[in-house]
Amino acid sequence: MIGRMTGAATRGFLVALLIATPALLLPGVAADSSQITVLVALLAFSLTFVEYNSNFPSIVEFRDAAPFNRLRFLTLFFTVFLLAVLQKGLSEPTLLTAGLTSLGTILGNTLDFPYSPVRLIVLMLPEDADADLVALIRTSAGFAYLISLLAMGVFVVLVRFLGWPVRNGAFNVWVNLPLFDPTAGGDVMHRLQRDARINIALGFLLPFVIPAVVKGTSDLIIPITLQTPQTLIWTISAWAFLPASMIMRGIALNRVAELIQDKRRRAYADAQDTLQAA
Repeated sequence: MIGRMTGAATRGFLVALLIATPALLLPGVAADSSQITVLVALLAFSLTFVEYNSNFPSIVEFRDAAPFNRLRFLTLFFTVFLLAVLQKGLSEPTLLTAGLTSLGTILGNTLDFPYSPVRLIVLMLPEDADADLVALIRTSAGFAYLISLLAMGVFVVLVRFLGWPVRNGAFNVWVNLPLFDPTAGGDVMHRLQRDARINIALGFLLPFVIPAVVKGTSDLIIPITLQTPQTLIWTISAWAFLPASMIMRGIALNRVAELIQDKRRRAYADAQDTLQAA
């Protein structure tokens, strides 16, 4: 019990730290913004602690299938941290911020080719946007997109070559998929495969669709301004992380469907062998 509470508190603290990272790193954060950040961080800590302190999950998927959630957390944390460091370098330059800015500029220019997600998010800006802001967004988008691609690559290696999620023991479908209703109708394996395809397809489309939708609706609604540092950080992080998270979830669901299919094949083979022996 003590070990579970300690682990839940540690996870809650890390989630709260993730939310507070931009406010901690960026200079000159307003008092009102700091209070909102603290409130959201405390709320995230409470929700994470309650979720991981319970015997059975209620919201978080793949809770007992490490390192799926750890990889997603690290992806978002490094994205937010690096973008915050880039923002801090604008007012308080150091060797670290200068090096990261140079590396991010190279990445942004490399990924900024026609019809790429980075090019689309740059085109999302108003035509009269400042050149420095355009360069900063291109650099931030290049960093965020590369981190997401690396996270997806690492997860594919874990699934295909390291045997995730069964290398550490048996995988309980109903515990790790608390939001999946097995009684909703239809074959469970086919539903998992369908959900996997939908998640992967949406994950590939979102980096292209989101900038196009924002640009197309900018005349109808108030456009998102990326001139505020924290707004830029969270917008770019969400733009890169959410599609990658959906693709990883789709790969995970497809892997679970494969495990169910393999188990059925073994059960059918054992039943056939039993009938032949009888």
